[in-house]
Amino acid sequence: MTTFWAAHAFVDGAWRERVELRAGADRHWTSIRDGVDRAPEAVDVTGPVIPSLVDAHSHAFQRAMAGLAERRNAGEVDFWSWRDRMYAVALRIGPDQLRAIAAQLYVELLRGGYTQVCEFHYLKRPADGGNYANPLAFAHALGDAAADAGIGLTTLPVLYRRAGFTQDSLRDDQRRFRLDADGVWADCVALNAARHPLQNAGVAIHSLRAASREDVARLLAIVGDADVPIHIHVAEQTREVDDCVAATGKRPIEWLCGAFPLDARWQLVHATHATRAEIAAVAAAGAGVVLCPGTEANLGDGVPDLPGWLAARVPWSIGSDSQVTRGWPEELRWLEYAQRLVRRERNVAADPGREPSTAARLFAAALGGGARAAGLPAWGLQAGARADFLVLDPFSDALLGVLPERALDALVFSSPSAAIRDVYVAGQRVIRDGAHERGDAIASEFTAAMRELSAQ
Repeated sequence: MTTFWAAHAFVDGAWRERVELRAGADRHWTSIRDGVDRAPEAVDVTGPVIPSLVDAHSHAFQRAMAGLAERRNAGEVDFWSWRDRMYAVALRIGPDQLRAIAAQLYVELLRGGYTQVCEFHYLKRPADGGNYANPLAFAHALGDAAADAGIGLTTLPVLYRRAGFTQDSLRDDQRRFRLDADGVWADCVALNAARHPLQNAGVAIHSLRAASREDVARLLAIVGDADVPIHIHVAEQTREVDDCVAATGKRPIEWLCGAFPLDARWQLVHATHATRAEIAAVAAAGAGVVLCPGTEANLGDGVPDLPGWLAARVPWSIGSDSQVTRGWPEELRWLEYAQRLVRRERNVAADPGREPSTAARLFAAALGGGARAAGLPAWGLQAGARADFLVLDPFSDALLGVLPERALDALVFSSPSAAIRDVYVAGQRVIRDGAHERGDAIASEFTAAMRELSAQ
């Protein structure tokens, strides 16, 4: 058993004093108590302690183009032109390069306060669209990268069968993504059977445009009642909504909720363009949503109806997606600020009757929703959850002079410098004073991979 002790910790949605956190041999919390004097054997954590979050939607390979798609050529104005650039990058990456890219990303995600990442994984085949001798070559590269960094990983093999609603095959530049329902489930089963520490697997459907009703039905029939997360991109862009209406007569979320029996395993990624009726349907099904504010802003997708999702009590989480932002404080700030700009109000996400702190309400929601997105039974500072936590630096610019009970507000909305000092995963410190033990070596491998890609 390992015991930690913190003068202040954010437990059950409130700041507690003199908190003892005990982890068992399985590296999960056995008890968390406040108002306790430090035991002699306890590790004294010198700084406010908060739970980490799950990054519920990630495409690790897109870290290779973060910041490199910000120049405009004639005719390049939206998500779809960005997607063509992304495909060009995807066609050049091999498993060894993916491992180097993902390891760098995962170190950055740890520093950004995430300790579990859900990989929406559709980079599957060699550049010619054929088959690797090891069909899990890319998935294993991600797993090895996660082990290198020390982060938890949920891999989500993706059903990807067609290029659009009215097409029955993929575009040539999508050839590396091809995977049918049986292949998705085979990958999921194999990854879970490996029982790698800190790693699990679920399934994903790229989008309604990339999989027919029959494809999705086949996958759901194979999955049955297996307790694995099911993720899908949906209603990210207005053109996608228009194409879905043209092809089916219904909006994407409306069609999805009517076509299949959604449940708590389902995670609707983005869901940017949702009506109140669609939000009500998702709530009635018990499904969750994954919001990616940094990427949605970067791609010009639009602004989600956050008050609508909150009012309906739909579980939600956040994701780094295209990796233009790699820390949850910035994601939560983008989420709230977009609402303020559109509505010309402040503290849109706050609930004066229950939780007046905007940051605390956003954080608590993302905390609970993230566990479901990753297929984990428990998360945060509670008995049964993995012993993950963050230690804040009270002397950082953002938190200097701030009382502990205001630390979340300052962390999200006043962050000129990194305020997360230490990061623990399964009771082990993986980030110390903002640095990773293997950070220099991982950065060197990442730089070499980027040079190789640039030379192609």
